Amino acid sequence: MILSIKDLHATIENKAVLNGVNLEVGTQETHVLMGPNGAGKTSLAMSLMGHPNFQITKGTVQFTGKDLLLLKPHQRAQAGLFLSFQQPCEIEGVCLADLLRQAYNSIYNNTEKQLKLSEFRQFLDKICTKLKLLTSFVERDVNFGFSGGEKKRAEMLQLMVLQPKLAILDEIDSGLDVDALTTVCKAINELRNSPSKTSFLIITHYKHLLDRIAPDAVHVMKNGKVVESGKSKLAHRIVSEGFNQK
Repeated sequence: MILSIKDLHATIENKAVLNGVNLEVGTQETHVLMGPNGAGKTSLAMSLMGHPNFQITKGTVQFTGKDLLLLKPHQRAQAGLFLSFQQPCEIEGVCLADLLRQAYNSIYNNTEKQLKLSEFRQFLDKICTKLKLLTSFVERDVNFGFSGGEKKRAEMLQLMVLQPKLAILDEIDSGLDVDALTTVCKAINELRNSPSKTSFLIITHYKHLLDRIAPDAVHVMKNGKVVESGKSKLAHRIVSEGFNQK
């Protein structure tokens, strides 16, 4: 089991946003998290990543057998936890390629997997090709002046470079056209079957992504907790009937 969440409660500005979340994700599994707006999906993602505005008040989180809640955000990232933001921030003055190389080499610090500049650029160019990005894309400042779709592609680029143990994708499919969605799903499926054996927790409102990735489990959140779990049929039922139907 790569992720085990038990009775997790959290608040933001003294307002309860998680009210006893229980969820488990196995190695190389893909789980989908659905729910109405305000259900706590993004709050769960932020809490797992260690956002300082979210205060854990109760519960436990085990990640690769370790107590995740004892780790600082950068330590969680170094341990193999990745979060793709719903609304990535712009960082003017920081080149995307430089950020990616520093992040990659920090993971493999003092090991033979570290890459020199020329080696990393070859590695990065191959990933850009897979994501149908011009190699000049990585010369731009991080998300600065990017369209919504470009920001999502940049998030996927980071994901494929870092190849984490668990990737939390917060509405990665939002705002993407059909071609971009297909490219994103191919990248997800490639990582699922790669030596990294990346597991996924994907937050979405749409079944279009589910048709392309075949999740191992689908979960529904309401009022800050997981209220129902099932297979892909659950997602299809929700899309057709809504969250209030049984």
